[in-house]
This record gives sequence, structure tokens and C-alpha cells, in this order.
Amino acid sequence: MFLADSVFELDILDKIEDLFESDFMNTVMKGITHLGDAGIIWIIITLCLLISKQYRKLGILMAIGLILGLIIGNGIVKNLVSRQRPFELADSINRNFFIKIDKPTDRSFPSGHTQASFIAATILMMAKRKFGIPALILAFLIAFSRLYLKVHFPTDVLGGMLMGIAIGLTVWFVYKWKFEKKFGPVIVPKPKKEKK
Repeated sequence: MFLADSVFELDILDKIEDLFESDFMNTVMKGITHLGDAGIIWIIITLCLLISKQYRKLGILMAIGLILGLIIGNGIVKNLVSRQRPFELADSINRNFFIKIDKPTDRSFPSGHTQASFIAATILMMAKRKFGIPALILAFLIAFSRLYLKVHFPTDVLGGMLMGIAIGLTVWFVYKWKFEKKFGPVIVPKPKKEKK
């Protein structure tokens, strides 16, 4: 059902390659995309938050968001939509299409790397801009890497971005509206130093 739009999107991926491809970019984009493999960079950040008393609740929200993303995006939506990858479509229409990393074996929509990145970045941005801005920059870089490496259609990445933001905001506001009065602010304020 995505065929007509997807062929157009192959042209977009080829244009991105024409504009940006170089040996340097290949190396950088592979490194960036591997940061998002299985959400590893966001899992590491979550674990770091969980061991901090001040940021533990933020770590819990991050963990909840990432788990929800795994269930909703990877477990449900990917299988319901069952969209083929760009290289699979290219093969089916006998179109030359070279990707720069190992071929993923799961379905294409939404981009799991992008969804996890925007779940984490959204929660971090809502909690503290100092954390959120670098996280958003990394999230956009990971999303772009999926296009540059030609393993997702642009609408896969857009879908992952929107779903990630929606899940992140849902987790954040459910805590703020339902649990903050009972458990306190997401980030525990530092105790004020007594003046001598």
C-alpha cells in the first residue's frame, strides 16, 4: 500500500546520498547510527540517571518511555504496518540501491532508532533543557543517519519522530498530573547550603 510513495522516497534517499556522501560521512554516520542500535546510548544514559538520587525519577521515566516505545513501535506498529525496507523495494523493481551497513531484518515503519531517540530526548528536554538540547541534537543526527545509510524511508523516520515525541510527552505529563504530588518533582532539588 506504500508502493507509490515509497518509490518517490527512494529518489529522496538517492538525493541525500548525492549531496552528502563521502568516506568521512560514511564513517561518521555509521558511528552515529550504531549509538542508536537497540537504543544503547539511551539505555546507558538511563542507567546513569537511575544511579543518581537526584535524577532517579527521571531515569525511571526514561526507562518507562523506552519500554513503551519497544512495545508500541517495534512490537505492534512494525508488525501491523509490515512495511518493507527501501532496499527490499529497490530489489523488487530491479533498481540499483547500495546500502552501507548490514541489512536490517525487521520491518521498516516506524524507525526504531528514531523513535527511541525522540522518546528519550523529549523526556530529557521536558525535565531540563541542559540535558534536552544535546539529546535532541543527537536524536536528529541518529534520525538523519538512518536516511543517509538508506535503511529507512523518510516517512519511517518522520513516523518514528512523531511517535517518540508523543510517547515521551505522554510519559512526562502522566507523571506530572497523576504522580508528582505523591512522589515529588522529577528532579530532586539540591539542598540549599546554609549561609555561615
